Amino acid sequence: MAKILGLGGVFFKSKDPENLAKWYQKWLNMEMAFPYGMSFKPEAIPENGYQVWGAFKQETEYFMPGSKDYMFNLMVDDLDAMLEQLKPSGCQIMADTEKSEYGYFGWFIDPDGNKVELWQPPEKPPSE
Repeated sequence: MAKILGLGGVFFKSKDPENLAKWYQKWLNMEMAFPYGMSFKPEAIPENGYQVWGAFKQETEYFMPGSKDYMFNLMVDDLDAMLEQLKPSGCQIMADTEKSEYGYFGWFIDPDGNKVELWQPPEKPPSE
């Protein structure tokens, strides 16, 4: 039987995709290299980083205060520095961060109302 090898991409609608892409490029240092966005090379993923596909119950509040039925999760090398980098952008940054065996997490709302979770992978793999 064929199997899935990894996350192939995240695709979504935007009222102004060009300006949203420019915002991500300016504030998150994402290099938009082709018409559909940015590609992440496997060699850039840190040792304990991984990709997740997860379905949440319809009534979840985890995506709040975002206005969408989904949430992006972006892997970062330094969560604290990324949150500082975002402050002058005018986006809504969630005050709380969370550390666990799975890594270090922070959140913000982008100009389109998408909740974005920033994830700094843990230094060692989580216990199984």
